[in-house]
Amino acid sequence: MIVAAEQIGEISDLDVRVQRCFGAEARDLHDLYWASRRICVIRRGVGRDVPQGPSLYLLVEPNDLVLFDPKPALTRLRRARATIVRLRLRSSSPARSFRERVHVNRDGTLDAIRREYADRSIALARAWLTPDTGSARAWAQPQSRSAALSKIRQRAPKAATASLAIDASFSQHDRGSNDETMRELVRTWHRVGSVFPDVYELRHGVWIHRTASIDPDARVVPPVWIGANAAISSDSPVVGPAIVADGGGAEPPDTEAIDWGALRAPSWRLSGTAGQRMIRRTSKRVFDIVFSLCVLAVTLPFYPLIILAIALEDGWPPFFAHKRQSMKGKPFGCLKFRTMCKNADKIKSEILPSNEVTGPQFYVKNDPRVLRVGSILRRCQIDEFPQFFNVLLGHMSVVGPRPSPDNENQYCPAWREMRLGLRPGVTGLWQVKRTREPETDFQEWIRYDLEYVQHQSWRMDIWIIIQTIKRVIGG
Repeated sequence: MIVAAEQIGEISDLDVRVQRCFGAEARDLHDLYWASRRICVIRRGVGRDVPQGPSLYLLVEPNDLVLFDPKPALTRLRRARATIVRLRLRSSSPARSFRERVHVNRDGTLDAIRREYADRSIALARAWLTPDTGSARAWAQPQSRSAALSKIRQRAPKAATASLAIDASFSQHDRGSNDETMRELVRTWHRVGSVFPDVYELRHGVWIHRTASIDPDARVVPPVWIGANAAISSDSPVVGPAIVADGGGAEPPDTEAIDWGALRAPSWRLSGTAGQRMIRRTSKRVFDIVFSLCVLAVTLPFYPLIILAIALEDGWPPFFAHKRQSMKGKPFGCLKFRTMCKNADKIKSEILPSNEVTGPQFYVKNDPRVLRVGSILRRCQIDEFPQFFNVLLGHMSVVGPRPSPDNENQYCPAWREMRLGLRPGVTGLWQVKRTREPETDFQEWIRYDLEYVQHQSWRMDIWIIIQTIKRVIGG
């Protein structure tokens, strides 16, 4: 007989017992989840170096997977003025106390519906949460559990230790069944892309690896994770919470090489629609006009000198207007100071095989088309200043998606309408977070533009402007 369907409680779930997703096993997914919350998981006896940078360290046994809301523990740690909080983890699932399996015969006829009742007892586990690097180092040393606890007690005596009983999802990696923990991870983790650079949120609750493919007619009900090189066809609906395993090709993540500094930066999960409220649109437009007038008032006195430098090196004209698409695909001339020679297009066709980025974009280090004065303007991003005239004319915004021409937008029809739902920006999330790593530039452009479109806010705008100013001043 074949198991055709499975039901837990009264909620239909897809099996999440997979080998890998996004290149990671269950234990790595667990540790990266906590890393996205700036909490470093330290497993007893692993002998790893304890990184500097996390806000807290979660001390667990070598194979424990624990998920819980850390807020009560943080409150307890702060109010008790403790060095470490000892957590007594209680795991119970009364709403999911039975599992139903639907069995069918090979000819497709129903054979039986069997219900298996789960143990309703509360499972116990221990974990420790601390900001103390020394305690984390003591826990990581190869040793027995009693020896590790003894060293922690030396660093955090009874007066500096707090205790808390807390509800949690708990399983062990070596037991081979992490279904409930993984389901809970899929339900609650809303920042997957912050630690997986090749993963983005296609729509609310649907996280997908950039190499995965989904048929336009496929039915995908979130929350769902779709792994590397996985393929979802129209005749195979996926109903969450579910994980579609990797089809291969994803590199395993290095959980010991996390950029904790990058995780301090604001991160916004993609969700909801791209529509803007009237107050947001109006206030953003007013801000754009005022900000642009201030920038132009400061920079206009330098325009004659810049124009003269360009004219002396390569003649007229000093400005270049590249045809880009504004909101709803409306074309406009994106103004810049000209930084390339006049026959740049002809030279581009000759050096096209040297393109260093993927997708429709073109980038070559030490581009031979760039003028001497142009390299200075680009390094200081002065060539972008005329775009504030585009902002005043309503073609652009101060902060927004990258302004792109029609031919580039044709490479991403699934995301094009979302990007074109806003005015493009003089600066944006892609400009301040891109890495220029090989084979990633186009993917980062799409990822960060979508992240901005779906989670635009004043907090995000101000952060992007500050980061842009830091980059300009820092060269």
